[in-house]
Formats: sequence, structure tokens, C-alpha cells
Amino acid sequence: MGTTFVYVTHDQAEAMTMGSRIAVMNQGILQQIDTPQNVYEHPNNIFVAGFLGSPSMNFFDAQLVQQSASLVIQTNSGLVVPIPASRLQRYREYVGRAVVFGIRPEGIYHPQYVPPGIDPVGIQATASVIEPMGYEVIVYFTLADGTEFIARLDPRAKISPQEVLTLQFDLTRFHLFDKDSEQII
Repeated sequence: MGTTFVYVTHDQAEAMTMGSRIAVMNQGILQQIDTPQNVYEHPNNIFVAGFLGSPSMNFFDAQLVQQSASLVIQTNSGLVVPIPASRLQRYREYVGRAVVFGIRPEGIYHPQYVPPGIDPVGIQATASVIEPMGYEVIVYFTLADGTEFIARLDPRAKISPQEVLTLQFDLTRFHLFDKDSEQII
């Protein structure tokens, strides 16, 4: 029988790199336990999604809206994001309800550096703060209504402050959470 060690840390990067399984707790209540990668890619709720990752996941208050035979996410900041056909059944019961749209900074691409095989939707935003990191560029963007979000972009992307770009949001990498319960849908 092997030995099991329990290591407690408040440092999310440390937890992600040291453990074969991690448990995320909030105010003494277990939120999720799984492998570090599964917790990161499939968070159970808004707390877990926002806790893991640096920069943190972007969150937008929104509503699911029926448009003909399809569904779209309409954020309070004016973004309109179509729901891919593969997720229509999963989200149908949430039409008309308040949701939270979440996307990690690495699920957003500069229009010139969109990798093959993703399902993108163009979102127009203005670059406000640019942090070149060498291996990546962290860019803070602002939408027309003043809502801010962060993208982790390809280091080859040449961006200037106040530049308006049509960023590509990867529709295979977003999350929807119930606004009231804050649980993943």
C-alpha cells in the first residue's frame, strides 16, 4: 500500500504543479476534487473557475436567447456569442435565464494568430494595457460599454494601446454558469 501525502496551500500554481489530485475549498466547503488539469478545464462552479488560472477566467453576465433554431449568449456588455450545435441540447432549458459566460484568457486569439481547428467568433475590443512577457503577451481589453477582460495572446502579435481589434473567441473553450447557483451548466 502506497503512502498518501496531503499538502495544504493557498497558492494555486503550487497546487496545480505538486499534486496528482487537488481539492479546491471555499470557506471550508469542498468545491471540487479531481486531477489538476480536469479541475482547470472543467470547473464545477464560478469560484473554482476564477480561482485557478493566472490571469483568471473572464466572466460576463449574460442571458441565453433563442434565435430561430439556434441559441446565442447575449452579455450585458453587448457581446453576442452563438452556441455551437453540439451544446444546444445542454443549454435549451436555460433560455431566457440569467447566466454567466466564462472564457479563459488563452481561449481568446489575435485575428492573425488563430490556430487551426477552433470554432471562433469575432469580438471587437480596444487594447488598453499591454504586458509583453516574451513567450506570450497579456493584453487588457475594453468593450464599447467599458467592460474589461484579459487575453493571453501569441507573442508575435503586434498591438498598440488604444488599437481596436476583432478578437477571436474560441467557442470550443467557453463555460456557462447558472447565475443564481453559480454552478456549471
